[in-house]
Amino acid sequence: MLVVAAVAYGRWLVIARRRGHQWSAARVLGFVAALVLFAVLQFGITGVYDRELRWAFVLRLALLLIAVPTFAALGGPLTLVRLAGSERSVRIVDGLLHSRAVRLLGNAIVSPLVALAVFAVLLTPLAATIRTSGVWEVVITVFVPMLGFALVAPISEPGVLRSTTFLTAEFLLAFVELLLDAVPGVVMRITNHVMDHAGVGLVGPSWAPSALQDQHLAADLLWFIAEVGDIPILIALFIRWQRTDRREARSIDELSDEEVEAMTREHLDRFRRQA
Repeated sequence: MLVVAAVAYGRWLVIARRRGHQWSAARVLGFVAALVLFAVLQFGITGVYDRELRWAFVLRLALLLIAVPTFAALGGPLTLVRLAGSERSVRIVDGLLHSRAVRLLGNAIVSPLVALAVFAVLLTPLAATIRTSGVWEVVITVFVPMLGFALVAPISEPGVLRSTTFLTAEFLLAFVELLLDAVPGVVMRITNHVMDHAGVGLVGPSWAPSALQDQHLAADLLWFIAEVGDIPILIALFIRWQRTDRREARSIDELSDEEVEAMTREHLDRFRRQA
């Protein structure tokens, strides 16, 4: 996965520059940071001890869902495909961004519920089954970053247009997400028994904490990551709201006085009919 992502991004970058397009170093660093973080999560302590240590599993899961996709989105891979890809690739990217599934996942009404559902699994005994399963380990490695990217791509990539009213609602609901994402971490932290019943049978390293201490440490990490991970989303939503507001204001300025008057009259007539 790392090799394919690095080669594809580098190839598109070279083609885009050959076509005369400028690409900022900050975007390249963002994508490189995503690859480095993914490698650390897979080959570091979180990847080695994620079966035995709950905090390592939770840290790996949360960062694969939030941090890795966020850094990857900052790299603008879909925009790069638009600049350097073939016509077929551009159609595929545009089709994905405008698909109902991506539009549904990529708004602030649904995305907090998806993250909440993923983290809520950690409160159930199913978390132990997922944590100790080799099949689930592969599923998490492949599909969780893809899910996280689907949540942030419509916000970070141009091409998905929203009205300022919808963006305002998204921005307000994003604050609700700050509270929702923290619920699983809070519940794990205040619970004084092992919730996934995996304390027996899993032999960790000699320096590993007890099962309950492991759960509380995992809760602290999940709580912190869930709160901090929403900050880039809030910033992205605010920037997109500003851009959309300027675009709509510019489109109004381009109208003639007669067109503005006609549009205002139509709006008032629609309001009277609804009343």
